[in-house]
Amino acid sequence: MIRSCLTETESGRVHIAPLMDCQYNDEAWVRNVQKTVQGLVTAHFNQPHRPARVGLIGHQKDHSSYYLKLFPQWGSVSVINQNGINATDIRNTLLREDPPGGYPDLPKGIASYLAEFRDNEDFKNLQKEHSFIETYKSGWKEAPYPPTFVTVDALVIQSGHILLVERKARPGRGLMALPGGFIDGHETLENACLRELREETRLKVPEPVLRGSIKDRAVFDDPHRSARGRTITHAFYFELEPRAELPKVKGGDDAASAFWLPLADLDPGKLFEDHYFIIQKMTGF
Repeated sequence: MIRSCLTETESGRVHIAPLMDCQYNDEAWVRNVQKTVQGLVTAHFNQPHRPARVGLIGHQKDHSSYYLKLFPQWGSVSVINQNGINATDIRNTLLREDPPGGYPDLPKGIASYLAEFRDNEDFKNLQKEHSFIETYKSGWKEAPYPPTFVTVDALVIQSGHILLVERKARPGRGLMALPGGFIDGHETLENACLRELREETRLKVPEPVLRGSIKDRAVFDDPHRSARGRTITHAFYFELEPRAELPKVKGGDDAASAFWLPLADLDPGKLFEDHYFIIQKMTGF
């Protein structure tokens, strides 16, 4: 989409380097940006006798643009919004059944790409997710104030493997996730986590062993971590003793299946919401 807005000469001067997000570790993300820019400068700046000029160009939209202030060593160029274009509005329009008026304010190449994207299966799945979320949120529209949900998640590690489930229902149907869910009104957080872990994985490890294997616990409260609304989760990190064989597990309740996955096989694109970043933060890898 970016290159469709450029001439051939302009495109030849552009290098696009995608970066992995680090939702709960700004320092790690900043380091990745710095190393990526350094690598591009080393590979493409052909005047070693002169220092490279690096400029950070961005639009100060709101508080979410704070990352533009994380690179004081570089020059900063602030730009105004172009033609009122807003990614959130475009996304909401795109996900409607019949977007009114198409995309008149977008460059032609981008509008064409989005029109083609609407015809594939990935988009249709996104559209169903969007519809589910909108219906889910409408159930709370009569509440006197936006609700805050409290959930728990279990991060269970044994012998270099992590225990995951495949989500059976929306949102996130078919994605991998940490076992977990909403707490009941009569439960402590730890008891809720153990209950959800049992219900979704049928993990055959005695409860006293599980309680004794809790290595850490942490709160993950990014305001936008869940599309369903303000959801604060309490994650418990279980580190089980190494064994030659992993305990048997079986999906239940909200899980279509439960399974052990080697840590090296984790794919952030296949994990629900911010679960990859929770794993990354708590395990330190």
